[in-house]
Amino acid sequence: MSNVSSVPLTGWGRYPTVEGVVRSSEDIEEITAGAVLSRGLGRSYGDAALPPPGGRPVALTSRADRLLSFDPGTGVLRAEAGLSLVQLNRMFLTRGWFPPASPGTECVTLGGMVAADVHGKSHHREKSFGEHVRALKLRVADGRILQVSNESEPELFFATLGGMGLTGHVLEVEFQMQRAASPWIWAESERFPDIHSLIDAMRDAGSKWPYTVAWADLLARGAARGRGLLERGRWAEPSEAPAQRPVSKRVVQVPFTFPNWTLSPMLVRQLNSARYWGHGSNVKQGIVHPQSFFYPLDALGEWNRLYGARGFTQYQAVIPAPAGRSSYERVFSALERAGGAPFLCVLKDFHSEGKGTLSFPKPGLSIALDMPIEGARTQRVVDALNDVVAAEGGRVYLAKDALTRPEHFRAMEPRFERWSDVRRKWDPNGALRSALSIRLLGDAP
Repeated sequence: MSNVSSVPLTGWGRYPTVEGVVRSSEDIEEITAGAVLSRGLGRSYGDAALPPPGGRPVALTSRADRLLSFDPGTGVLRAEAGLSLVQLNRMFLTRGWFPPASPGTECVTLGGMVAADVHGKSHHREKSFGEHVRALKLRVADGRILQVSNESEPELFFATLGGMGLTGHVLEVEFQMQRAASPWIWAESERFPDIHSLIDAMRDAGSKWPYTVAWADLLARGAARGRGLLERGRWAEPSEAPAQRPVSKRVVQVPFTFPNWTLSPMLVRQLNSARYWGHGSNVKQGIVHPQSFFYPLDALGEWNRLYGARGFTQYQAVIPAPAGRSSYERVFSALERAGGAPFLCVLKDFHSEGKGTLSFPKPGLSIALDMPIEGARTQRVVDALNDVVAAEGGRVYLAKDALTRPEHFRAMEPRFERWSDVRRKWDPNGALRSALSIRLLGDAP
């Protein structure tokens, strides 16, 4: 039996908020019948996993989390779409297996990983999650349940990878797991004095390390703007790793929603400075807990409360590799001119475009910026950034987006019409839709 309730829904950024009628059950086929959208654990930052206004039913899939099959010889796994990355890692990491692409939080479901075609610190080696998905079980808009893959309805399969849940309800996911030499990470971190040396070092590390990511301090002034830390890692060999298994990290909960003024640019500037100088000038290296390496923010439960009731947005865009160094300088200059003060900046190295029709990654530099929602000012910042990103041939990540305008999206996405043709073939009446699809794609409310 399913539970049905009317509740306010929001993304992880806590902006915007939509009233939704939600269905929750272990029977994923039951709750998706007639629903306009599936929603996992709500970690999309913006409005991608929010229903349109008007009380349309949404299927909450997280209770449908059964592991259906696993082949220890090949690493091929099949599970229901509501299985979370937390559960997956607890079951398989100590057995020598890890997902080939992992986002920055474990609090996501397999269905959400497909819908967003998530990427991680390994994109320069392993590409995005969709590259490793072998088959999907989908409920399409007319109620039929289909098995789709490279061989069976390939257009629908590719449109679903990164399609933000708008081509069908993902019911089951079959994908290839990756072997891990041990459940521990051998990691190194190093400090760099400016944005150019930081990005150059990250790209150089990609040829030697399977996992790389950089943190940049964009609140530093002058030549120091963009100084930061590079992290690189690999699975520790058994001879390097501790004999014991890693114990799950304790999560400390943020107990309440902080006042909006708690996180101010001045405070974050001081915290950034302490993080940068506190690292020291030497390379740090050693064994690191996998949760600390892959999911550092998960150690702080409900950390989005730190931004206050106003909420925040994470603006993430990819700047194509051929655009070169001057292109990301233009992005940072546009950010500064518009008055943007990102509290967090994370950089990743992308090496190839996903096979998903609307998949986010492409060869280039990924820039992710956390900014508090400050009304029209934040919209102006996003508009200014999108002017540059569109002109440079880049695009934004829909799983994080809350403020991109339709004209910017169309300018960034020459693939949209092809994806839209596939979507309308399977859903001519627009039965599946979301707050994002209304804001950005032209769907009717």
